Amino acid sequence: MRESLQRVCNQFVENRDAVKKTFKLESSYIYPVCANIFCSKGMVISRERLEEARSILRGKTGLFSNFRGTVQAPVVCMLAADSDMESRMERTMTYYSLLKEKFWGSEYLALVAFLMSDLVTEARAAEKIARGRTIYERMKKEHPLLTSSEDSLFAVLMAFSDQSDDKLIEDMETCYRLLKRRFSDSNAVQSASHVLALTDGTAEEKVARMLAMYDGIVAAGGKYSKHYALSTLAAMVCLDAAPETLVEEMLEADRFLAEQTGYRGVLGMDRRTRMMHAAMLVSDLYLPRGQVDTAAVTGTISMIAAQQAAMCAVIAGSAAASTSASSSN
Repeated sequence: MRESLQRVCNQFVENRDAVKKTFKLESSYIYPVCANIFCSKGMVISRERLEEARSILRGKTGLFSNFRGTVQAPVVCMLAADSDMESRMERTMTYYSLLKEKFWGSEYLALVAFLMSDLVTEARAAEKIARGRTIYERMKKEHPLLTSSEDSLFAVLMAFSDQSDDKLIEDMETCYRLLKRRFSDSNAVQSASHVLALTDGTAEEKVARMLAMYDGIVAAGGKYSKHYALSTLAAMVCLDAAPETLVEEMLEADRFLAEQTGYRGVLGMDRRTRMMHAAMLVSDLYLPRGQVDTAAVTGTISMIAAQQAAMCAVIAGSAAASTSASSSN
């Protein structure tokens, strides 16, 4: 394993453990997603910093706020990674109010607000939100049964694309049709097609590159999910490396994770989830460090979208588990 990948893997374990000790009652699936927020920035976080960020969040939001549910841990982690937490949280709350003028309030919208506070100035926020709403309506027209509140996140991210709305929708739909030939989970395919639409190249080229990685993992004896993790693999299409190189690095990261607490034995995470986490770590190697300004959005937005897709999957899964538990009582 090359030194840079080993470093990211070590950071991942440290960050996951710090998040787990701070948020003791969260789903075990949310800790790796949160840990990767810091790995993508080349950071190792402390519990003290996380506690400070959580205190700021709680000071700005009410007990029943959409920032205080399943999304609380990811938002706290994104806040802790910012150099000016107070200012970032204030901007986020302003953007959330603007978003609620066009979308229903939700935990997904809370994530959108936090992302927008780092992507665009307040002066241009209304323009991006309005475009995002237009794109969301077109998504819903194409897939009325599949499109839900979590897709508002992708719609707003697409509003930062240089592509026209027509081109985005056309690309998205072509990717969706091509991926459906291989994968049956319509919701997962839709999320992956959203991510691919934000990546340069033809739909055919992008899907072929994504499938080359998927098939490479399987051919090497690895396992990769055909469900929510597809969006993480879709995001890797934009990385500046050959599919076979990325597969080799994913397999190396997967072998490292297989030896770590939380992944070992029958009580550890399954192999498909582990490989998705390996894919996230490899992606971190190719991400630009520091803040994402509007000039750099085109090259990095698909990776941001994939990170959020992973969070959306955790939120949805946690909500379903909570509903199931409530109905059984």
